[in-house]
Amino acid sequence: MQIIGHRGARGEAPENTLAGFQYIHDLGIRAVEFDVRQLKDDTLVVMHDDNFLRTSSIDQELYTCTVDDLTHYNQAAIWMDWQPQVTPTLSQSLKVLREFSHLEVEVKAVNDMTAAERLIQSLQHALTGFEHNAVITSFDLKIHQALQQSDSHFKRGLLIEDDIQELAIEQALAFGCCRIGWMNQLATDTLIQATQAAGLKVSVWTVNDVERAKHLQTCGIDGLITDFPKLMLQQLNMN
Repeated sequence: MQIIGHRGARGEAPENTLAGFQYIHDLGIRAVEFDVRQLKDDTLVVMHDDNFLRTSSIDQELYTCTVDDLTHYNQAAIWMDWQPQVTPTLSQSLKVLREFSHLEVEVKAVNDMTAAERLIQSLQHALTGFEHNAVITSFDLKIHQALQQSDSHFKRGLLIEDDIQELAIEQALAFGCCRIGWMNQLATDTLIQATQAAGLKVSVWTVNDVERAKHLQTCGIDGLITDFPKLMLQQLNMN
């Protein structure tokens, strides 16, 4: 089971930042999950929300910005002991993550198929050289349709946050996915076993309880996505 840092190391460092990615690298962890969105100037950036308010304390919609506007928003604003962090582009992030063996690249939802196709075309180009390390994941079925239509050679993962049970497995197989990312609350032993029986790998998010993590380890899941990778590294290595 891999320990996968959620948005870098969301509980221990500013999320989706170069400093956060360097932090998890320095822990010795080589698996990470992060979020990708596309600006109006086509730049791919690493950011979870579509507004800067929660992370920078400034109420500003992301999609009205170009890459040059990103310098105005400090993604470490709520972290007292960290230097200011600008929202990174995907290309900047990949330079820090080049030694990582596993990247879960979550593509956030888009409005329509045109946006999905545009984003996927840009994303596959940006990830050139990471074909063996990257898994493109999304909740948005439009993203998966765009991946399928592009005859993508990247591995894909379906993210599940609705209680649709084994329908998720059917959808993942239909879209050519190799993995399901189950929300922790939905990841019962039965569903994990069914996913594995279908030949799909399993990630579970977001797991911040050590005892739960130990149980999932016994279930043989492939990826434990956590806000606290240092904590999990310390506790799971005690066994």
